[in-house]
Amino acid sequence: VLQTNPPEYEWKHSDFTPPAETELVVYEMLIRDFVETHNFQTVMDTLPYLKKLGINALELMPVNEFDGASNWGYTPNHYFAADKYYGTKTALKDLIDACHGEGIAVILDVVYNHATGISPYCMLYWDESNHRPAENSPFYNPIPKHDFNVFNDMNHESLDSKKYIGRAIRYWLEEFNIDGYRFDLSKGFTQNNTLGDSDAMAQYDQSRINILWAYADTAWSVNPDAYVILEHFAYNSEERVLSDYGMMIWGNSNYNYSEATMSYNENGKSDFSWISYQERNWGNPLVMGYMESHDEERLMYKNVTYGSSNGDYDITDTITALKRQELAANFFFTVPGPKMIWQFGE
Repeated sequence: VLQTNPPEYEWKHSDFTPPAETELVVYEMLIRDFVETHNFQTVMDTLPYLKKLGINALELMPVNEFDGASNWGYTPNHYFAADKYYGTKTALKDLIDACHGEGIAVILDVVYNHATGISPYCMLYWDESNHRPAENSPFYNPIPKHDFNVFNDMNHESLDSKKYIGRAIRYWLEEFNIDGYRFDLSKGFTQNNTLGDSDAMAQYDQSRINILWAYADTAWSVNPDAYVILEHFAYNSEERVLSDYGMMIWGNSNYNYSEATMSYNENGKSDFSWISYQERNWGNPLVMGYMESHDEERLMYKNVTYGSSNGDYDITDTITALKRQELAANFFFTVPGPKMIWQFGE
């Protein structure tokens, strides 16, 4: 439906103050898998449960328009529309407003590394014979610049792309009153050609830093307190610079916590100290640490499947495995800085 001059949404909690970055406890959610009825309204009905958990931020896996109906949302095609699968844009605003009423910030997971072939800006400049973006595309690279790319790789050095993504960043902050973003695969925001060498991709890249600085500045020009979270996984030298600028960086500690809960420590495998900003020699406690995410296997499953044992003490026993999880939580939430749990990790 194309609706001209739609009525302005009336926010009930426009005075909401989001939690400080260092106090964040983020709940990462894929709506499709969190509630049986896959829509914004059902998530809103579940807010009392989330509030009781003690989380203070909800991170929604991509809800802007994506290919198909039922998937994770990392197949973006339109950056300025809420996906029809989960409900109307008014329903999304209702959810965000209700979250704010419960003291819960809302963070959107956004995918700006790539877009699918039905994205208008891919189709406008398309090489039909090679089934890829054309050489004259002002937005996308005909051939990806790095090994982690899927679909069509965006050229973030292009002024057109910078304007395009800048508009998208401003849009959701202004129109939907969200509290910040998690940038998927932010390490891909580079034109340095590292195909065939993933280690080279992770090395310090000043051009990539400049792009991310500019995108963060765009968000902060709308809301100085907006969260900017990066799924980066680059060398610490680069992540430290980005955190010094005020961005939170995903800190994947899944493997280390999993080894610890299963009670394996060969060659220090269960050393999860890298979750600490001090261990990384950062100036700010902005490691967005997590034991589980949508990309990582579940700790409990590994406990009951592969857990160690010593006499009568057996981690594959469900009760013991759960106690190991409680112990891990004490060595997780007490580390300074923002934390994230994956839905049902509780």
